[in-house]
Amino acid sequence: MSKLNVVYVCQECGWNSHKWIGRCSSCGDWDTMVEEKSGASYNTKLTRFDSERPVSLANVKVVNNLRIETKIDEFDRILGGGIVKGSAVLIGGTPGIGKSTILLQVCQQIGKQGFVSLYITGEESIGQLKLRAERISVTTKNIFLVAENNLPAIFEHIKEIKPTLVIIDSIQTMFNPEIESAPGTVSQVRQCAHELIYMAKKSNFTVLFAGHVTKQGAIAGPKVLEHLVDTVLYFEGEGFMSFRILRAVKNRFGSTNEIGIFEMSRNGLKEVKNPSEIFLSTKQQLHSGSTVISCIEGTRALLVEVQSLVTKSNYGIPERKVSGVDYNRVAMIMAVLQKRVGILLGSYDIFVNVVGGVKVEEPAADLGIAIAIVSSFKDKEIPSQSVFIGEIGLGGEVRGVNQFAARIKEVEKLGFKNIICPKDNDAEIPGSKTLKTHNVSSLREAIDKIW
Repeated sequence: MSKLNVVYVCQECGWNSHKWIGRCSSCGDWDTMVEEKSGASYNTKLTRFDSERPVSLANVKVVNNLRIETKIDEFDRILGGGIVKGSAVLIGGTPGIGKSTILLQVCQQIGKQGFVSLYITGEESIGQLKLRAERISVTTKNIFLVAENNLPAIFEHIKEIKPTLVIIDSIQTMFNPEIESAPGTVSQVRQCAHELIYMAKKSNFTVLFAGHVTKQGAIAGPKVLEHLVDTVLYFEGEGFMSFRILRAVKNRFGSTNEIGIFEMSRNGLKEVKNPSEIFLSTKQQLHSGSTVISCIEGTRALLVEVQSLVTKSNYGIPERKVSGVDYNRVAMIMAVLQKRVGILLGSYDIFVNVVGGVKVEEPAADLGIAIAIVSSFKDKEIPSQSVFIGEIGLGGEVRGVNQFAARIKEVEKLGFKNIICPKDNDAEIPGSKTLKTHNVSSLREAIDKIW
């Protein structure tokens, strides 16, 4: 056995040092260095399987029924059509946002189809888990529960039950006794995840990890954890709101731009079939500074309301506050308004907000943001039943956007009458008797057509 040495490992990024320091030299976080043992000889018998010989690509047989649908449409969408057998999925989110709830609901739907699930909890007792299951109406007999965080014992349970789906809640509570460090440290998280994923690939069951997050919102533990798994999902949502967005940031078997929208209720997470209506609760009473834009999240078009408030500054330096959109993007739009349109905003406080807590990152929202700022500045209402789509360039031009047909379809479905869009997308506009389109090539032209 090699000599054991003491090292100090950063619990955020995995960087190590031979002496303790208050601030990590790699990621810059304070008080994250934890003492661990190095040079330990890990026991590899946990993952010792029969070795396989290399196989020619032409001789590899295609596996039928590779995916299992959970029957939760929003969850299946972000996974690319369902759970892939032998895959590893990591779900992160702040405490209380709904990670354990969605995992239990997935077990319920899988159990209804006759598949066996093994739910391993390292944070709660079986009795506590039973209370949550009763509250959200999880009643299937195909779920087995165990409160365990010892890795060898977990492997024995998996070999005995032979489940289709294994839930680890959470990966930061698991530990391998062969490693001389506390549960939750970088070494433990990395090794336990590696052992579980390796067994899942060989035994063809799916493993779903729940992961803690840091105060910055990233999944706690080493970054290599996200590289090991096949899919990484993040829960987004404010504590004072009932809506939750489950976003895929990595997916080897599907799109990385998909989102699933849920509503947290007493009976668990419920799917939101028409999210645009949530974000447009007051679309019939729009006031000055309020516009409706169409944005794309994955393959789904969403209509959201953007609000702006422009007021004369009472202090020397004007305030700029932005929520739900990129601050730098809004700063660029304000500069274009000043230079290309002649609207002087230098002495005004400007606030921009996206209603409902949703985050809009694509440039197709530029035109709607600009019109909202101008509307509040002029204190003039925007014509009702209007939707704005378009990217703004530094020259003040309005550029075309992608997936235009999907945006138009969502606009028509919700009963809007007018759409202000780029001339570049003129060829993609379908014939409609109820929707009137106004093509513009510049920001100034868009402002002149509205007022």
